[in-house]
Amino acid sequence: MLRYLFYYLVAPGFIFSLILGALTSWIDRKLTARLQYRQGPPWYQPFADILKLLGKETIVPEGSTRLVFLSAPLLGLAAATLASTLICLFNLYPAESFGGDLIVVVYLLTVPSLAMILGGAASRNPLASLGISREMKLILAYELPFLISLAVVIAKSGSLLFSGILGPQVNHGMFLYSFSGFLAFLVSLLVVQAKLGLVPFDIAEAEQEIMAGPLLEYSGTPLAIFKMTKLILFFCLPILMITLFMGGGGIWWFILKYILIVTLIVLIKNTNPRLRIDQALRFFWGPATALALLAFVLAVMGW
Repeated sequence: MLRYLFYYLVAPGFIFSLILGALTSWIDRKLTARLQYRQGPPWYQPFADILKLLGKETIVPEGSTRLVFLSAPLLGLAAATLASTLICLFNLYPAESFGGDLIVVVYLLTVPSLAMILGGAASRNPLASLGISREMKLILAYELPFLISLAVVIAKSGSLLFSGILGPQVNHGMFLYSFSGFLAFLVSLLVVQAKLGLVPFDIAEAEQEIMAGPLLEYSGTPLAIFKMTKLILFFCLPILMITLFMGGGGIWWFILKYILIVTLIVLIKNTNPRLRIDQALRFFWGPATALALLAFVLAVMGW
């Protein structure tokens, strides 16, 4: 019991994931600054931002549902931490994998978005309501192609276990090397972009339009918790991509894969304008879903 508590709270769970997520966020901000011919922040800036928010006053808006407003950030953080712990744990110790663990992780990764929706709804702010409306539509849009992409991985590995997905890639090469695996990887990469709320899918928070949307009324510690949740997701989602499509290899090879995926995320973020919510829906239910279905057909055919 103590061993699993250590996994969740320290490594590879909360503390470990938060630190590496903050460093990943710094890489994002540094690369973004370089692309815009700016110097960029120091490496400790993400940590300073979190500490600053933790020291600020927490203001609960008048007329809000106080319990839901304050507990929603904790719900999202707990789910993101557990998802990160499981993903890292299964990569380090495949024997810890259990039946249907892939389904559990996919479920946990939807909870942070649902927590943001609950918190925004509890604030009773009109702009927050607009943001949560966009977030709900975005979830409905990207989950379909994402699940089909996961079906590609399941079809190629014949397993719902992380150990069963990693095993064939260690023995026979990465799924990314196949036609179906490459197409599913591209779709999943765009879904990860949406799950992280990054351009071109930062529609729900859209600071220039609706001033952070669901997070508009948050301040102090609850806002810091939402920020920490996003940092943990920024760490664990690339790890999930590596596990599903690029499994296998030593620690340095794993780090190179991680840097590659983070670089792709940053490049997508800095080379695309923000989409409208109707454009995002058409994209995920149209080309993205079609590409994922094509990948699934190719996977069933053995390609």
